[in-house]
Amino acid sequence: MIVFQKHLLASCFCLFALSFLPLFTRASSLLLPMDESQKDHLKSYGIAFWTLKNGEEVDWLLNYRGGSFMMKYDQKIENECKIRGVSYEVVPDARVAAIITEVTDPSVNMDVVRLLKAPKMAVYSPKSKLPWDDAVTLVLKYAEIPYDVIYDEEVINGVLPKYDWLHLHHEDFTGQYSKFYQTYRLYPWYTEDVNAQEAMAHKLGFKKVSKMKLAVAQKIRDFCAGGGFLFAMCSGTDTFDIALAAANTDICESMFDGDGVEPGAQSKLDFSQTFAFQKFTLDMNPMSHSFSNIDVTLSRQVEQTRDFFTLFDFSAKWDVVPSMLTQDHDKVIKGFMGLTTAFRESLIKPGVTIMGEAKTLNEARYIHGEYGKGQWTFYGGHDPEDYQHKVGDPPTDLSLHPNSPGYRLILNNVLFPAAKKKKQKT
Repeated sequence: MIVFQKHLLASCFCLFALSFLPLFTRASSLLLPMDESQKDHLKSYGIAFWTLKNGEEVDWLLNYRGGSFMMKYDQKIENECKIRGVSYEVVPDARVAAIITEVTDPSVNMDVVRLLKAPKMAVYSPKSKLPWDDAVTLVLKYAEIPYDVIYDEEVINGVLPKYDWLHLHHEDFTGQYSKFYQTYRLYPWYTEDVNAQEAMAHKLGFKKVSKMKLAVAQKIRDFCAGGGFLFAMCSGTDTFDIALAAANTDICESMFDGDGVEPGAQSKLDFSQTFAFQKFTLDMNPMSHSFSNIDVTLSRQVEQTRDFFTLFDFSAKWDVVPSMLTQDHDKVIKGFMGLTTAFRESLIKPGVTIMGEAKTLNEARYIHGEYGKGQWTFYGGHDPEDYQHKVGDPPTDLSLHPNSPGYRLILNNVLFPAAKKKKQKT
């Protein structure tokens, strides 16, 4: 009788244990789908970053359900998904194996990229408050991705090597104060900004703001050459290249730097120094909001309802970098304007990868390239969810746009430096 009870208890224990086995096998991985089933695409990037920050690795499943993320199951990650309102699936081992088999199949345009470590983030942005917001800082805050704010003094003093990733605020690296002179020169914020910039230039030993901005641009160039990742939007794109090209000449009129433009300045531009653009013509009119013919804002004629650009399809197994940078649940993105809206394709250097364009308008919106050991991405426009964001407009509330395809492109660049480097196929 005692022996029988022992066998009965043992059998019950086995049945009890087996009843819980599916729970453990079911909890092998967490999948963050990035297709239309995802409730909050933007915060999903924050979960991926948070996972990396806590020492775990993340698999980025390129072209699988909109570029989904998968990581080892952890109750803490699942709780964080619940807190942040991110859709997730608990995936058993068998399904994980099936997913990996599917995406690595040579016949399909998918692949797996392992994200290893959260990059150290910096945003180049003025410390003073200006009457416009920056899409990158808005989405970083919304996704809860930490970053440091640095500006001219920190860059000149050599802080950049501490970081893996740098975003350029909507800056004017030519020293012309965004060419806002005609419209805003009597506004207090404009005067305060000019005074602050001039004071910092003198503090750092520069006679002109334009010379300080050039030195900053060259430090950023060197950061990229040394292996850093650079992301810029709006006027932080073309003015960066213009400043580098104009390193040996003066392109600023007297209201910006106290003296006039150097005669023959256009002919003295050195396009070998630029990242993305060549053979461009400067707009020397100080009353114009345009810096050069790189940007198409003043010449484009397209209604908002017809303003879209299309992301290119790249081979996930052969063109890994642009594939990562174009992961999205929608390949047709709403256009949006800025001080620099889009790039004239005829002025883009050979070797630069155009990742998003409005073909019928001959304009590129989203481009990428390499410089030295590093890489850079330029994204035209100011705010992907505010078509014509004006000076003084309130910041975009991203809780109203948690599935924004245009903002996803920014966050692709945020995670890009975390990727395990792959040798490019030849």
